[in-house]
Amino acid sequence: MVIAEFSIFPTSEGPSVSRYVKEVIKLIESSGLRSETGAMSTTIEAPDLASILKLVEACDHLLTEMGARRIHLDLRVDHRLDKEATIDSKLKAVGKR
Repeated sequence: MVIAEFSIFPTSEGPSVSRYVKEVIKLIESSGLRSETGAMSTTIEAPDLASILKLVEACDHLLTEMGARRIHLDLRVDHRLDKEATIDSKLKAVGKR
């Protein structure tokens, strides 16, 4: 399982970009991948890295289609191979579930 922390937003569209972020969240939620959106990023769980990268690319494409001229993207990936890791297992490990 691959877990990623992801945020993306345009930096060229003024001080409020919530309309762009809302559309990205809709796309992530419709992707079929498990996700949890927080105040500053979304955590995504996928069976492989390719699924994460495909979704990131789709989000970038969406913002481009919406007219964004400059896009900021942060992506952190935990690709654990020694045991099965999930969003829930990581949160349980730190006492948050």
